[in-house]
Amino acid sequence: MIEAMLTTTDNPHDPFEDFVEWLAFDTRAGYGTLSYLARIVVVSDETSDSDYNLAIEAGIDEIVDMNINGLYAKVTRETVESEI
Repeated sequence: MIEAMLTTTDNPHDPFEDFVEWLAFDTRAGYGTLSYLARIVVVSDETSDSDYNLAIEAGIDEIVDMNINGLYAKVTRETVESEI
C-alpha cells in the first residue's frame, strides 16, 4: 500500500517519521498545510476508511497540480498492510 502526505518543499522534516517536528516547522512558517488540505477534501463521518484515504490523496494531488509557487510537494512511502 502506498501512503501519501502533503508537505512543503522547504520543510526538512519527514511527515511520516517525524510528524511533530514537521508540524512545528509548518506552524512556525505560517503555512497551515493541514488546514489547507482539510479545506480541499470533502469527507464525512460516514466516509469509509478507503474512501477517506482516496479523498485525501486526491486533495493532495489537486494542491500539487495547482501549485503555482512551487511550495507544496507530495511525498509517499510504501507500507505493508496488516492482515488482521
